[in-house]
Amino acid sequence: MPSPWTFLIALHAIAAGYALIFGAVNLLRRNKGSAAHKILGRIWAVAMYVVVLTSFGIRTIDGGFNWLHALSALTFCTLTMGLWSVRKGNIRAHQRFMTGSYFGLLGAFIGVVAVPNRRLPQMAIHDFVGLSLWVAALALTAGVTIAGLMPVRRKSTPGISIRQ
Repeated sequence: MPSPWTFLIALHAIAAGYALIFGAVNLLRRNKGSAAHKILGRIWAVAMYVVVLTSFGIRTIDGGFNWLHALSALTFCTLTMGLWSVRKGNIRAHQRFMTGSYFGLLGAFIGVVAVPNRRLPQMAIHDFVGLSLWVAALALTAGVTIAGLMPVRRKSTPGISIRQ
């Protein structure tokens, strides 16, 4: 089994869980540009930056970096460019950078759970109840946050709403 969970690894995993949930919700919502979309997007962006920045403190067994760290560097750039694009009013670029950032996160997640000796697969084998409680806590708190934002019905910013 891998070394014990540290605060940094726990923070990284929690932020990644929230980023997976909030990113999926925001990508699947039809009303892009709404107040709820913007708030969820800000929560997602903060979670993504936490994931990216904490990843650099998590090293491989031999103390080095691997492909996930390269993905983190790329994600830092695409996330920043996505935020910059929306500030400049380039919605298409914003959409592409954010979608790419989310799918990079999804790819990293799949890469992590596909390796049997990593923490999450080991937790699924050795501490399924703990993993289930962790996932339930993430889903519950994210769900409460999302449900709390749904009544936010402020008008969309002109030119920002994208109907798909």
